[in-house]
Amino acid sequence: MDFLPIRRAILSVTDKTGLVDFASFLVERKVELVSTGGTQKALEKAGLPVTAVSTVTGFPEILGGRVKTLHPKIHAGILCNKDNPEHLRTIAEKGILPFDLVCVNLYDFAGAVERKLSLEQAVEEIDIGGPCMIRAAAKNFHSVLVLPSTQWYEAAMQEMSAHDMRVGLPFRQLMASRAFEATSRYDALICSYIRPGD
Repeated sequence: MDFLPIRRAILSVTDKTGLVDFASFLVERKVELVSTGGTQKALEKAGLPVTAVSTVTGFPEILGGRVKTLHPKIHAGILCNKDNPEHLRTIAEKGILPFDLVCVNLYDFAGAVERKLSLEQAVEEIDIGGPCMIRAAAKNFHSVLVLPSTQWYEAAMQEMSAHDMRVGLPFRQLMASRAFEATSRYDALICSYIRPGD
């Protein structure tokens, strides 16, 4: 798919810089928003319409928030290849709607390290669902736009504005590469931190 129409987005961000402005841009252009926890609350506080992830999945957040987006109704919606009729049939049969945009940035593990939390406390700052969504969307960049950092909001809005709320393949591929770069840095930091001393 050369140009991807943006109609449905999932937003789940730790860094909320620019979130409301970006989400407002989407809402003004009739994009449906799905969100989690603190991101959902920030959007609702700004008066923006947003659907809770738990409403989409039919399952509440559990284990203190450790499990919320790890669900087929989220990941099949992200991983569906929109050029594959079998994929489209499958999600239709299962009542799953596809996502076009995944806007996720990760728990601040670096901040946990800087605050000198105990190991037990620090591991609670290891994001699981976020990297899963980012990597899924990056893998499926032919069908999904992933934005792994607030720094890309402006470029994404320019891209969408220039193409009537569609996003070209080169920009999606660039964002996919940035997404894998972000998750690899995140994993490297965690690996270094939890490795027992020699």
